[in-house]
Parts: sequence; structure tokens; C-alpha cells
Amino acid sequence: MRNAELGIPNFRDTVMGLLTKKPLAALQAEADRGLLRRSLGPWHLIALGIGSIIGTGIFVLTGTAASQNAGPALVLSMVISAAGCAFAGLCYAEFAAMVPVAGSAYTYAYATVGEIFAWIIGWDLILEYALSTATVAVGWSGYFVSLAHDLGITIPASLAGPEGINAPAVAIVVIVAALLIIGVKQSADTNTLLVAIKSLVLVVFVVAGASYVKRANLTPFIPPNTGSFGEFGWSGVLRGAGVMFFAFIGFDAVSTAAQEAKRPSRDMPIGILGSLAVCTIIYVFVAIVLIGIVPYKDLMVADPLAVGIDRTGLTWLSPIIKIAALFGLFSTMLVNLLAQTRIFYSMSRDGLLPGVFSRLHPQFRTPHVSTMLTGGIIALAAGLTPIGVLSQLVSIGTLLAFVLVCIGVVVLRRTAPDAPRPFRTPGVPAVPIAGAAICLAQMVGLPLATWERLGIWLAIGLVAYRLYGRRNALQRRLTKIDVEVPVV
Repeated sequence: MRNAELGIPNFRDTVMGLLTKKPLAALQAEADRGLLRRSLGPWHLIALGIGSIIGTGIFVLTGTAASQNAGPALVLSMVISAAGCAFAGLCYAEFAAMVPVAGSAYTYAYATVGEIFAWIIGWDLILEYALSTATVAVGWSGYFVSLAHDLGITIPASLAGPEGINAPAVAIVVIVAALLIIGVKQSADTNTLLVAIKSLVLVVFVVAGASYVKRANLTPFIPPNTGSFGEFGWSGVLRGAGVMFFAFIGFDAVSTAAQEAKRPSRDMPIGILGSLAVCTIIYVFVAIVLIGIVPYKDLMVADPLAVGIDRTGLTWLSPIIKIAALFGLFSTMLVNLLAQTRIFYSMSRDGLLPGVFSRLHPQFRTPHVSTMLTGGIIALAAGLTPIGVLSQLVSIGTLLAFVLVCIGVVVLRRTAPDAPRPFRTPGVPAVPIAGAAICLAQMVGLPLATWERLGIWLAIGLVAYRLYGRRNALQRRLTKIDVEVPVV
């Protein structure tokens, strides 16, 4: 008796099921249905990207990469990192304009390479956004405690340190989640205001510090190699690019809001590429001024911008920098949590996750249940886990997503050459291949422990997919379920 007669799928059917693709027509129909409120314009999207990108990178990583890897040539490292992100960003822009629904790389993988790859990417991004948000929350708490101390308020270590619960970190995650529940338009407006404030403060830092720049601190521009791999010389510039690459990650969060953009075919490319361009300019100028004020060897600190201001003697600017850091990290949390809940929303809509994650609030039209659940878990992680543990999360998932998105553009150009493309990635296949290669090279260079953590998380995800996601998604396709998202 054949396996099919016994209800047992054969190998071919199993493989084909894993590689099931979501039709572009179905994605376009979902976009046209308008379940999520389309309220974001191009400036909102650019601000979302800037809000996610400018955070830990500009306030912390500049000092680490300059002192340990590239010296004054950190500027070149930033340009290299930005170029790699730009290749991937161009591919994201094509997909975001072509498939304007929530879900980012998860949705794009579902449309191009199949369900199992979409699950892997979605599951991976869930971990990345969750722990990234928790990490930033702990960092926000550190700046908050420092500023409170400057104002004469002492917060005991039992309420803001590894000895007890980190109350400020818990509180800020709860506030971010509540703001996202109220509405994406209100959240985006708040983020736009915060981005404007922190960008203005960074401009003030550049303008105020420019006159204190010493040419001697910028020479030699590329310090000689010390003999250790990655320390100065051109190898240090490339290693610095690897460090600063993670400071540019965040533009992909813009694509998760595609279903809430007013005119996604026009606005999504503007949001993705515009935020990358603005952040690159800001990063380069801040790096030049910072290293020009403080010798790069003295920048192995957690607050390099504050150290730079202290060297100028402009003590009045120090608390302003700390406040700007609070704003910057808050907006980063806002965008990361927004991105995660939208990925949950899309996976739930496809049947890969329980329907609770796609329920919408009757008034605000936001996935409030998902936001509350994930916000609670992230707040708990931020409150109980030291930043040294949380910071071990390296964005290997984001790099993997970038690789698949770049490959997906090439695949879809061949499998659906006539599909409407409001924005087309230039230089296909050279640009997508270059983007995939750069990102893959960054992945190969990551520590073995990072790959091990990724492997454990993906193994858990594959078990969840086998026990729930695959069967439920198949049942949804077979019964052609296409209903409105419950609003409760």
C-alpha cells in the first residue's frame, strides 16, 4: 500500500511543502485590504530608520572601533559598512515597494524561496529584535542612572544593577509597549520628535567640538599594524567595518512598517535609503570630531561622546549629550519593538504562529495582544539579565536576513520577471550578489559561540514549526482560509 493511501506524505510532497511560496497576488491582496492603518509618510519612515540606526552605535561603538581597530580611519570603516548596507538596502527597497505588507525579510523569503526559509528568518528575527530591545533598555537604564546622579538623585544598585531587578529598564519597556498599543501614528510622531532632538544634539556636538579638533590626533590617519589581527592597518579598517556594520543595522526595521505606509511604492525606498544616507553623514562627522578631540587610544570607554565633551571643557553640554542618548535609545527600542510585533503579526496571519498574535485593537487597530505579550517578556529579560549577557547577541540573524533578501531579488527577477516593480534594484545581479557576499563574509567572521547560540534557537524553532506551524499553515492553505483579522 502506498504512503499516500495511508495518509503519510512521501519525500517529494514533504520537500515541496517546505518550499511552498506565498503568491505575490495574495500578498498584494493583503496589502490592499488595509487591515493595518496606513498613516505613515516618507518623513515618518525616514525617522523610523534613523531612530533604529542611531543609538548604541553612535554612542558606544565609535569609541570601541576607533581605539581597538581603525584609529582615525574609522571614517573609512563607516563608509565600507554603509556601502555593504546600501547594497542590501537597495534589495529591501525593491521588495518593500513590490510587496507592501508587514513582515520584512520574513515576507520576502516566503514569496521567493519558500515557507521553511521564511520560518527560519522570522524565528531568527524574533530573537534578534527581542534581545536587542532588552539590551538597549539596559543601556538606557545606565544613562538614566548616570543623569540622575548628576542631578543629585541616587538610585540604589538593588533597583538598577545586577544585584537586583533593573527597574528603569523594566519601566521604559512598558512605556514603549504602551505607546505602540495606542497607535503607530502616535508612536511614529513621538519617534520623529525624538529623532529630531537627538540629531540636533549630535549636530551641536559636531559644531561645538569642531574648533577643539587637533590635527595631531588624526595622524597617522591609518595607524600601522601592531601585529595583532584587526588592530590598525588596513586589516584594522576592515575589522572596524565589521564592528560598525552593526551600528548601521536598523534600516530593515522600516520595511516591517510597509503595510502602514500611505504610499508604499514610493515611500518605502525613500524611508530605507534616506535613513541610511542621513545616518552615514552623521556618523562620519561625529567620528571625525570625536577622534580629533580625543586621541583614539583613549576612547575605549562606554560613553565616548561624553568623554569628548569633557575634553573640550564645555561641561554644560555633557548632560545634554546624556539626555540625547536617552532619547536615541528610546527611539531605538520603539522601532525594534514595532518591528518585532509586525513580524509576529505576519507569521500569525500565515498560520505559522497562533492567531492571538494578529488580533487587532478595536480602536487603535494595532496588534495589542502581541505587543503586550512581547513587551512583558522583554521587560522581564531587561530587568533580570545583566547587559553583559544580553550584549552577547550579535546580529547574525540580521545578516542572514540580508543574505536571503539579496538572493531573493535575483530569484524573483527570474521566476516573476513581469511582476510590477515600482522600485527596481539597479545593477542586478551584481548589486544583490555583492550585498549577499559582504553580509556572508561578516557572518563567517563571527565567533563560533554566536553560531552555537543561533543553532540552538533555530533548533527550538524547527521543533515549533514541525509541531504547529507547518500543519496549521497547510490547513489554512487547504481550506483557503482568508478572513478578516479578529478585532478584540
